[in-house]
Amino acid sequence: MVALLAVGIGQAAWADDTLNVGEVAQKEMLRMAEAGDAGAQFSLGVMYEQGKGIRQDYTEAVQWYRKAAEQGQAEAQYNLGVMYAEGQGVRQGDAEAVKWYRKAAELGLAEAQYNLAVMYTEGRGVRQDYVEAVRWYRKAADQGYAEAQNNLGAMYKDGKGIRQDDNQAVQWFRKAVEQGVDAAQYNLGLMYYEGRGVRQDYKQALQWYRKAAEQGYKDAQNNLGVMYKDGKGVRKDYVQAVKWYRKAAEQGNAEAQYNLGGMYVEGQGVRQDDAQAVQWFRRAVEQGDANAQYSLGLMYAKGLGVRQDYVQTLQLWHKAARHGVAEAQSGLGWMYYTGRGVRQNSVIAKEWYKKACDNGFQDGCTAYRKLNNEGH
Repeated sequence: MVALLAVGIGQAAWADDTLNVGEVAQKEMLRMAEAGDAGAQFSLGVMYEQGKGIRQDYTEAVQWYRKAAEQGQAEAQYNLGVMYAEGQGVRQGDAEAVKWYRKAAELGLAEAQYNLAVMYTEGRGVRQDYVEAVRWYRKAADQGYAEAQNNLGAMYKDGKGIRQDDNQAVQWFRKAVEQGVDAAQYNLGLMYYEGRGVRQDYKQALQWYRKAAEQGYKDAQNNLGVMYKDGKGVRKDYVQAVKWYRKAAEQGNAEAQYNLGGMYVEGQGVRQDDAQAVQWFRRAVEQGDANAQYSLGLMYAKGLGVRQDYVQTLQLWHKAARHGVAEAQSGLGWMYYTGRGVRQNSVIAKEWYKKACDNGFQDGCTAYRKLNNEGH
């Protein structure tokens, strides 16, 4: 189970009343905007961006946002930053996005402070700087901006840009959870699962994973599936495990795709089906999942759900082995030792068995000692 920093650029801001004006009011707004009223310019930008009561036109939206932004209107500066970040109505440019986010952030707009922090976190339009990211997350979090509270918690959890502190992480996750942030629910569940900053409690972990999973958060859906499969915090239930793995897998979670493939191999919670297992392993492999690379390679080696093909196995196990999967390293040792899919070479076989052994895989240790005793 892996914790992910839940970051994402916030969307453009607008007031509901801006989107519901009549034709007469539109003309008056246009007159005011052309006369230099920053509020009217911002509102006109919103109307063009959203296409409410007027034909949607991102280029026009950018023009009006710019006019208001240049007058120091914070919301317009923020929205202009979003337009640059997303390349709407203007050529995409992260550096320009950062410029406008910063202006709005310095005026105290929480959404801009959050987006600026995200840019520092990801190194977009600015050199990656976790310390600066933390500074801006905190400013937004102190204003009650929920996503910033979650991300600040994640920075404390991982010790990025600030001294690692699980207690602080939990406090910030809780603040975000109170506002219903699914990523924070997931992160709080993870803290309970691992017993970090809080007493380990699988039932509490399950509760928070479920809340996030029911909001469609794919990482939580996968972790909830793991809880059901392992019977942690809940009675073991393979059918429920499959249900949650599938939800996450269909959203593209590679770990869930791998886990679902494993359920099909074992026939747990679902009818045993090697072809389905191969399908899900393959989807995870396409995303670079190392465990799936090993498992799909094993299916090729055994001819399960797919035509036996040692060359495919060799390629997949090499990829998994480079990611440190001990079973794949040991498997490569077997392939080189037996000459399956590759020219027989006991020296290379011994090297791979040694790597597997060093990673704690006992079968690799046994094979390595055997080759040593044989004088290879």
